Amino acid sequence: MLKVVKTLPGSSRRRGYRKNEQASGGAPAWMTTYGDLITQVLIFFILLFSFSNVDRDKFNIAMLSLQGSLGIIDGGMALNKDDFIEGGDVGELLIFGQEQKEFELLHKKVYEIIAEGNLKGIQVNLDERGLLIRFVEGVLFDSGKADIKNEAKTILDKIAPLLIETHRHIRIEGHTDNLPINTRDFPSNWELSTARAVNVVKYLIEKHNFSPYIMSAAGYGEYRPIAPNDSAKHRALNRRVDIIILKSTLENEEPK
Repeated sequence: MLKVVKTLPGSSRRRGYRKNEQASGGAPAWMTTYGDLITQVLIFFILLFSFSNVDRDKFNIAMLSLQGSLGIIDGGMALNKDDFIEGGDVGELLIFGQEQKEFELLHKKVYEIIAEGNLKGIQVNLDERGLLIRFVEGVLFDSGKADIKNEAKTILDKIAPLLIETHRHIRIEGHTDNLPINTRDFPSNWELSTARAVNVVKYLIEKHNFSPYIMSAAGYGEYRPIAPNDSAKHRALNRRVDIIILKSTLENEEPK
């Protein structure tokens, strides 16, 4: 015989169901997915930091922002609103990280050309402005002159293809020591340093088809020394021409 059991309201069966229902309560299911997503974002930023030299201060702030959103900062520490990175700034971090990689690769290629040719008197460095290629006076010019030496043109011919491929703004800077000059062509170090920078710019434009719209020249005379002008050796360091491939943050400072 089929037995039918009725469950009355308030019965033990019903109460047991409610008990189990309460026990299964807790965080909504979507929180698990959300937590996984934030964890992956955190891992992505850590990988990004390991692969590129991004601004450490901004990166640390970004990490604190993510940790704050996950509620894992001890004591509920609050961040100032000015410390949070906006969505656009996160994009800038990605761009700057990629740009840094491009400059490091360019540095490597230029350095290899200099090393393979055993070229003396040329330095290649990365600084806050971008890639700096520094020529001491004797490499490009004779003393007191602004005409590019023939052997120097060969050096410029080797590195020019790498520079033009960057499509970046390039600034040429001329510098001298503090010994005065007073000739018909160059009444002072201002004229000498400027003429040298201009002649390098003109050579790259006329020989290698650099766009004049991305080129600029500046002469600083003896007023931007990198060493004290207290010995012949130090003065030789100050007589130089710098080629600077500018970072995007400095391109906006160039005249339009």
